[in-house]
Amino acid sequence: MQQYNCIIIEDEPLAAEILEDYVADVPFLKLIKSYPDALRALESLRDNHIDLIFLDINLPRLKGLDFIRTLKEPPHIILTTAYHEYALEGYELNIVDYLLKPIEFSRFLKAVNKLKAMTSEMQAGQPAAISTSRDHMFINTNKMRVKVFFDEILYIESLKEYVKIVTPDKSLITRFQLGMIEEQLPKEDFLRIHRSFIVSKAKIDAYSSSIIETGGRQIPIGRNYKELTINSLENNG
Repeated sequence: MQQYNCIIIEDEPLAAEILEDYVADVPFLKLIKSYPDALRALESLRDNHIDLIFLDINLPRLKGLDFIRTLKEPPHIILTTAYHEYALEGYELNIVDYLLKPIEFSRFLKAVNKLKAMTSEMQAGQPAAISTSRDHMFINTNKMRVKVFFDEILYIESLKEYVKIVTPDKSLITRFQLGMIEEQLPKEDFLRIHRSFIVSKAKIDAYSSSIIETGGRQIPIGRNYKELTINSLENNG
């Protein structure tokens, strides 16, 4: 069984204690240490291989989201917060999940199982060799060549060295960089709205100046992509 080394960054002692108890109850998690602020946690990131951080957003000295931005190659991150409105900003930073306080164990378990499933799929992937045609492409995933029709894609999400291609009925993970797969897509049908997301224009259900809704998922529009995204949608639909 793969084990995930994790740390907790939480300034509320009771909240930290609850997370420590939850981690202890999950066999594939190993707690390295808990920290009351993000700056102290840097020593663990320097001295240990850390797979996962449970990170509070409202921390003293350095806020959780700002802390993520300081990390060149952050580990997987699950945010903890008492405020629902921070979730969308967290997803802009490619987090695994966010937990709304007070945190129930069932919700905690769902989040860490999501990480486990995601990393298992990623490890099963092979280096991708994409072949494309007018209306589809073939990708390598789970030791198979799988046909993906462009008109079925809802969005594509970057997972560091991998991408997740999402359709209405399935998600496929393949080892490829987002910028490289973007080059294979019909440019008139897809739109890069964030450093981590490409969406199908035809599958957009609604949008605002900060988010796009597609297939029941809200996807953030990155600051650097906002003007191009809004102009493209308003001028071309």
